[in-house]
Amino acid sequence: MNNKSQRISRRQFLKTAAAGLTTPYIIPSSVAGSGGRPGPSNWLTIGLIGLGSMGMRHVKGFLQEEDCRLIAVSDVDARRRAVAVEEINKHYGNNDCADYNDFRELISRGDLDTLCISVPDHWHAIIALEGIRAGKDIYGEKPLALTIAEGRALVEAVNRYKCVWQTGSWQRSTAHFRFGCELVRNERIGKLQKVEVGIGGGFKDPSSPTVYGIGHQPAQPVPEDLDYEMWLGPAPWTPYTEKRCHWNFRWILDYAGGQVTDWGAHHIDIAHWGMGCDETGPVEVGGRGVFPKDGLWDAAVDYDFECKYADGVVMRVASNNHLRQGVRFIGEKGWVHITRGGLDASPKRLLKEKIGPDEIHLAKPRGDHRQGHRRDFLDCVKTRGQTIAGVEVGHRSAIPAHLGNIAMMLGRNIRWDAQTEKIIDDPAAAAMLSRPMRTPWRL
Repeated sequence: MNNKSQRISRRQFLKTAAAGLTTPYIIPSSVAGSGGRPGPSNWLTIGLIGLGSMGMRHVKGFLQEEDCRLIAVSDVDARRRAVAVEEINKHYGNNDCADYNDFRELISRGDLDTLCISVPDHWHAIIALEGIRAGKDIYGEKPLALTIAEGRALVEAVNRYKCVWQTGSWQRSTAHFRFGCELVRNERIGKLQKVEVGIGGGFKDPSSPTVYGIGHQPAQPVPEDLDYEMWLGPAPWTPYTEKRCHWNFRWILDYAGGQVTDWGAHHIDIAHWGMGCDETGPVEVGGRGVFPKDGLWDAAVDYDFECKYADGVVMRVASNNHLRQGVRFIGEKGWVHITRGGLDASPKRLLKEKIGPDEIHLAKPRGDHRQGHRRDFLDCVKTRGQTIAGVEVGHRSAIPAHLGNIAMMLGRNIRWDAQTEKIIDDPAAAAMLSRPMRTPWRL
């Protein structure tokens, strides 16, 4: 049996086990190992691809889960691989963790159940599709993909291969975000009229902390530990400079969408949750943005755009010099405002409301905050259940951000068909739904 068949067969076995039709594959911890700890027979094995800021948070997070084992890592920066391997081996008390420069070598391993992908946006779709086709279940960072077309390709592949997918929109695993959205969905503020999404502006030049963006950067020698050609991958070739790679990719449109897609994927996700728009999207998007014309970082540093929905609700998305950080739902009878710092409402009594048993209750993972989000993923891999932030959710949450960037770059409103996922009567805008890829990379 080939590797693909083995993976699909295991997935089918887990499905029947979860339904109680055969002996459970996941052995209870009471009999699985010494001291009640899960033993090797029911560990979920994980390979991590991308070991930057978020990737190392995932390393530390998954190490706290007793029913999984991190057995392999991949990154194009050898220094980052070394740090991750040391952390993992120290935790397990062995030297078993393998490391790879090329993600394809990691994915080809037949002993991996799942992948955690935390790479720059321009790599999201290619790596995830490789993993899906190899039969892996995936925790993939937000935004789902670099473009809307790549996002749809991921949705279709997840559905075709019956992959369990968790988008890294971890705010859905946090109690106060969920409760705030439940207040809105149950019309505690009356009929919803408007939503305001405030997110960060551009990134400031470290040498000029009052200036957003950064000037032209000189070409520099590529560090010995960095496979720069692999880092660029499908993006256009350009000389190396240190302010391009790793964290700073976010501010360069060849690799990402700036804060519009970075923070936008988080807060628009919550906006959609409260609006009940997980399977739809806006019908028209338009606004203004300031894109640096000179320098390396060219993503919008100041922006303000509106997304109109078929039910008449308008979602305004703006940098937080225009709107307060977070998500504010405005209804006929009051408002609810949610940030990572907490929940506020008017009238204040809403904060003490109870959601009744016959009202709308939104999905709740085991645990809360980021660890609950990882826990939800692992539990769903075992049961073949639906994660709290599945691939369709991740895709639909990113679409308004992508459309906002397109509308602002073109300087005009665009009309959107949320069902067919096509821009209406604007060929130039429609061409921006996808990006060409540098040879040999393709979806």
